Amino acid sequence: MRNLDRKTLEAALTELGRHALTEGIDLEISIYGGSAMLLAYDSRNATKDVDAVLNPRDQGTALAKKVAQSLSLHDDWLNDDVVQFLGPTPINGRRRLPLGIPGLTIYVATANYLLAMKALSCRDPLPGYRGDHEDLIFLFRKIGIKSVGEIQDRIDQFFPDEVIPKKNRATLTELIEEANHA
Repeated sequence: MRNLDRKTLEAALTELGRHALTEGIDLEISIYGGSAMLLAYDSRNATKDVDAVLNPRDQGTALAKKVAQSLSLHDDWLNDDVVQFLGPTPINGRRRLPLGIPGLTIYVATANYLLAMKALSCRDPLPGYRGDHEDLIFLFRKIGIKSVGEIQDRIDQFFPDEVIPKKNRATLTELIEEANHA
């Protein structure tokens, strides 16, 4: 599975838009995770896949498979696995991304929404896997986070029934210190 850099990702989205136009579909895509970090915040060089919600879902998924074939991408380069991790009103945590790709309306998660999602999961890096730490440090700096309480405030905005897991608190505190002393 090859990583998607910005150029490859934009080519894939352009191809997706081209297919949507050809099929007469108004396709909306809401992008989360590493792809949002790459496209909206230019905070990383690549991502392994695109975590997104497509509307209409079935037609968009079929078009994404065509893009995978035509650009030799892995079959789930664009997937909606992220749906299980979205809050009750994810539409409140996104903004339009002005990439100007015909056939697509593209939204990305806001920095605050990404922070809430990543703080709740707080995945550790592993060999061959970035985890969430680098993204969290970037988001802390971008937003100006100085405490775990400020993180919980962001979580409350989008995930009102969630609390930072105890196992994540120490890691988040360390990452805040790292973000503010670099």
